Amino acid sequence: MTKKRVIKDYDALPEDIIRQVKMRYPTGYAAFLVSYTDKEGKKVSALPFESDEVYYLIRMTILEAKRLVKEDEDYDDDGVLREDFADIEVDSEFDGQGEDDDDIASNNSEEDDHIIVTRRRDDEEEDIPDDTEY
Repeated sequence: MTKKRVIKDYDALPEDIIRQVKMRYPTGYAAFLVSYTDKEGKKVSALPFESDEVYYLIRMTILEAKRLVKEDEDYDDDGVLREDFADIEVDSEFDGQGEDDDDIASNNSEEDDHIIVTRRRDDEEEDIPDDTEY
């Protein structure tokens, strides 16, 4: 079975996925960004992350990647994940199921290569569709 592929902004990720991303990248994100060209021909950078069910590309620029780590209290002043981070328990309301608007169409569809992407606006509770593909 092929994993779902999802492109999301960092701020739109569920808390448990953010925790997993931090564990995967304990020294920060900037050095691990990949670039791709979206359907409009724009060069986009993103952080790859693979969970058990989903392959994510987490949209961010190098500056955003550095800012996220610098402003995150889970990272120390050197940009390294605190050693006690894994010991901190966090309640999560995320049920482990992907959101419908983030999923790729089923493997039997002509839309296999189309990804529905969302971006969260600061003033809205709901994700909004974005046409970016990878």
